[in-house]
Amino acid sequence: MTYLDRASVLLSAIRAQGRYRQVRTRGLTGVLDFSSNDYLALATHPQVVEALHRASRVGAGGARLLGGAYREQSLLEEELAAWLGRERALLFSSGYLAALGAIAVLSRTVDYIYSDRLNHASLIDGIRGTKVERFIYDHAAFPFRDQRRGNALIVTESIFGMDGDTVDLESMLAHMGDGDVILVDEAHALGVTGECGAGRARALDDRRVVILGTLSKAFGGLGGFIAGPAVLIDLLVNEARTFIFDTALPPALALAARVALALIRDGDDARAQLHDNASHLREGLRALGFPAVDGPSPIVPVVLGSEDRAVEIARCLEGVRIHAPAIRPPTVPKGTSRLRLSVRSDQRHEHIDLLIRGLAKCIATS
Repeated sequence: MTYLDRASVLLSAIRAQGRYRQVRTRGLTGVLDFSSNDYLALATHPQVVEALHRASRVGAGGARLLGGAYREQSLLEEELAAWLGRERALLFSSGYLAALGAIAVLSRTVDYIYSDRLNHASLIDGIRGTKVERFIYDHAAFPFRDQRRGNALIVTESIFGMDGDTVDLESMLAHMGDGDVILVDEAHALGVTGECGAGRARALDDRRVVILGTLSKAFGGLGGFIAGPAVLIDLLVNEARTFIFDTALPPALALAARVALALIRDGDDARAQLHDNASHLREGLRALGFPAVDGPSPIVPVVLGSEDRAVEIARCLEGVRIHAPAIRPPTVPKGTSRLRLSVRSDQRHEHIDLLIRGLAKCIATS
């Protein structure tokens, strides 16, 4: 049997489990999209788009430590650090690579790693790549200090990307030791919550808190970063393989992110509209009998159970021009396949009402 024969067998198994996926060959047009992480609609904001139009080059041309360093990257890092109340920030070409690089380096400063069971795949992959003993704790059930061994790296999201729920970061910090460090993935919180949209970890004035962020969600662009103490950033520059050996974030994207950051800082009205839309969606889902819990997130899951049922409902919604794709294992635990609905600030209540009516019809006929 060749490797292609084995690949076909693996694909057959994926299809049999209801987990087969295909990449769309063109963008979404003429549909209501409830899948996007572009929470503040900055990916199409005229000022952000104009920043890209002013670019004089496309790629950075090399790694940051070689020929890929440009002033726009450094300016963005300075502005991100000031916004988040951290000493310094360091850009990576994606949030995924920021997670891999930071966890690998931070793992060398501790004895153990503790990770929330529902953490994003980038965090899981980063932890798996270390040589440090790790413990997976039940979701949001962070073990107290007397339940842990040695100095620990604690890895958690602040707003979880599939469930839209949060953890009590203040309580976690209160139960950390002096030798511990916590990596907080703020991907779904930045731009969305906190003063000036600076997320949930901004208020934690503690050098044991390290922030992982992305420029691909509320910023509407691409890239990732780590923000924290200067000594950690220096160590990442010298040891993080996903920084050292990766082509740098293009300066045009850094400029666009700077413009987006200015809009985020002054975006209280957009955030208010975003949260109003999320509340309206939750009210509509509760009217259909779904347990939509209030919270600071624009993400609202509709858990349907099996892979087949989630795919069926998603396809039915496509028939009424609503894009809400099925989320299945391994993205979520088995038995919790769902529609992961997310709203944006540029949507209106009537858009959400169309979604609710479409969902009611699809469920009734499924």
